Amino acid sequence: MDILQLVDRLEDLIDEGRHLPFSKFTMIDEERILAILDQMRISIPEEIVKSTTILQERNRIMERANEDAARVLQESRKKSDELLDQETSVQAAQSRAREVIDRAKADAEQIMNDADKYVADSLRELEKRLNRIIAEVRNGIAEVEMPGAQIVAQYKPNQPAMVHVPQDQDVDISR
Repeated sequence: MDILQLVDRLEDLIDEGRHLPFSKFTMIDEERILAILDQMRISIPEEIVKSTTILQERNRIMERANEDAARVLQESRKKSDELLDQETSVQAAQSRAREVIDRAKADAEQIMNDADKYVADSLRELEKRLNRIIAEVRNGIAEVEMPGAQIVAQYKPNQPAMVHVPQDQDVDISR
């Protein structure tokens, strides 16, 4: 199941929870939320598989670019050799060969730069999605483990999430 669908189900479960009168707190079915969290744990590796697929696609594009560059280089050398055989156009052949080689190198470099940019953009988007999911999961865990706790900080990489417990003491809920 898609991780975003699981997040939607988690939100629905919270919306369906029983609201406590005269407070902003909600009681939630623990078994159902734990089942959704288990499904989320299973789905997260799918997102990682997607990023691996993107990296494989990048490598395939780079290999193809290198093959194209090698082919163009080989063709330009062949053309260069043919032109060199003609004594009257030696300089023209060398100049043309350099142009073709430079163009092939520039084309290959552009293809590799475009592939790198695509992969980097895709991985940044995946990172944003995963960070959002982690924050939502931690908030869900805090709500399940400490009913009545108030989230005082959102997820930040490499920092524990903190919640405020009504007894005025902060508790680290990271695992």
